[in-house]
Amino acid sequence: MKKRFLAMVMAAAMVGAALAGCAQAAPAAQAPAEEAAPAEEAAPAEEAAPAEEAAPAEEAAPAEATGKTVGIAMPTQSLERWNRDGSYLKDQFESRGYATELVFSDNKIEQQVRDLENMIADQVDLLVIAAIDGESLTQVLADAKDAGIPVIAYDRLIMNTDAISYYVSFDNYTVGTLQGKYVEEQLDLANAGDKVYNIEFTAGDPADNNAGFFFNGAYDVLKPYIEAGTLNVVSGQTQFDQVATAQWNTETALKRFQNILASYYSDGTQLDVALCSNDSTALGVTQAIESDYAGTNSVIITGQDGDEANLANIVDGKQTMTVYKAVANEAVATLDLGDALLKGETPDESLIANSSWDFDCAYDVSSYDNGTGIIPSYLLVPTVVTKDNMVAELVDTGYYTQDDAGYLHPTN
Repeated sequence: MKKRFLAMVMAAAMVGAALAGCAQAAPAAQAPAEEAAPAEEAAPAEEAAPAEEAAPAEEAAPAEATGKTVGIAMPTQSLERWNRDGSYLKDQFESRGYATELVFSDNKIEQQVRDLENMIADQVDLLVIAAIDGESLTQVLADAKDAGIPVIAYDRLIMNTDAISYYVSFDNYTVGTLQGKYVEEQLDLANAGDKVYNIEFTAGDPADNNAGFFFNGAYDVLKPYIEAGTLNVVSGQTQFDQVATAQWNTETALKRFQNILASYYSDGTQLDVALCSNDSTALGVTQAIESDYAGTNSVIITGQDGDEANLANIVDGKQTMTVYKAVANEAVATLDLGDALLKGETPDESLIANSSWDFDCAYDVSSYDNGTGIIPSYLLVPTVVTKDNMVAELVDTGYYTQDDAGYLHPTN
């Protein structure tokens, strides 16, 4: 399998990650290695989710440090995946001899701005940023540009600034497309005839540019069936702003879906599909269905990220699928891109071939306009994970282990 080599080196990297304290209750700010000045400590999230795995190291660290520092800004520790991303990125860059400053900004925009200001003041040589709000970093990134610091928008596109050098993410529209196609196939909508299925949508954070791509990818697949009457949105909520979930918050998704069930399904109307853009929202929707749904049928519930609690729900038959994004690979791509930038190069499509990545990635120079122009993008390919293929996709590749009860746990 394409990811087997990556899985093997991940296991070796885990020891270093454990010693670095990247496990449960990770600090809000990681001190940079060696001579880099530390960033001010970011306020920790109330409860830090454990980092899943340490990043795989493609190359051994050089005998001497490069003398350069990479600033890594993640949104929060309250979502499992950002702990995972932060740990991977830190370990990847340090494996190449770079010092790092890793901060988590507790989903507070003003704190992320301060964190970035601190790293600019510390004269970091590269910024890798997963933005809390893609619209709110214009001024601080103007300062980064004035200081000559290249910026990689990581996973979330940062809007309305010409300071962004590149964007690294998964193909976000494809994430939604995979969810929509899964529903289409499971219900055999193309051959449904006179059958009508009821569906409700739960999308992500309006401040996250990716959320619209996820929703549109799924909706565009299912729209013909909605227009034909094969799919029925009983609530009538089919616009992104009607179904969005601020900060991808589980409790917000739970409460909204409880209201939907009470308002439109309490009379016994059957719900067939709850299309959720990611796992944190799917967790809330699943809880609402367990506690408030009057029906007895099994509801198709989609997700994204492969969070541990959601994988357990898939094993238990509560959630149906998730779209898994191997963020270890995203960190590898970001490392090679950042390395090229720090060497003064101008990366393009050739980076993919020259790096010999053992995963699929496309170079895109047409899809992502942040309001100041097209941002060159490296887009990785996500994978659908279900109960039937989760061992092959997640356990055999080394990302997770499986216990005797059949539940999956991050490799650590």
